[in-house]
Amino acid sequence: MSKIQVKASTLLAPLPAVMVSLGSMQNSNIITVAWTGVICSDPPRMYVSVRHERHSYQMLLDKREFVINLTSEKLLAACDWCGIRSGRDFDKFAEMNLVKTSAPNLDDCPMIEQSPLCIECKVFDVLNLGSHDMFLADVVAVHADESIMDEQGKIDYQKANLVCYQHGDYYRIGKKLGRFGFAAQKKFIAKHGKGFGVDVSCAALAHRKPSKKSGK
Repeated sequence: MSKIQVKASTLLAPLPAVMVSLGSMQNSNIITVAWTGVICSDPPRMYVSVRHERHSYQMLLDKREFVINLTSEKLLAACDWCGIRSGRDFDKFAEMNLVKTSAPNLDDCPMIEQSPLCIECKVFDVLNLGSHDMFLADVVAVHADESIMDEQGKIDYQKANLVCYQHGDYYRIGKKLGRFGFAAQKKFIAKHGKGFGVDVSCAALAHRKPSKKSGK
């Protein structure tokens, strides 16, 4: 396949489209963010990157805590609106008919009741990187809606109907294709082969069994 070189830019895709709630229960705001992700598993740590001129920037510096609320299809219109309008001019919770609840493990921070998954975060460092500052945070708690839990008590992300963001456009997250490690199983390789071009759409994608040597 031939390649065409394009301008160097942040062309990573897809990205999460999340609603970050912050401030206090009395003086709250919601900022729509795609620059977010995991930075460490143990301890669990995440980040959000925010422009200096955003209304929420000073709130984050002052309060040093926030909640990452994942966006479902039902929340998408509110998510998009909150990314366009400023908290200087609007009470976003009220305008978008969002239910504000108190994050129980933070000092005084709201989270969005309608979000299928809410991640409470406490900032431990701020990095000035240029157009954005990166707020590095410890994950102190996660709240999953009962409706997205399966019979084994695990989160079923297909039930959450999450959306993602790709350079100006929103997309529905599609069907599950496999479980981490499925393509390394001997039975799978014997039946379907390995590497580029394997048709996973018709493959029986079983859960990967733990390795006796590594335990992984």
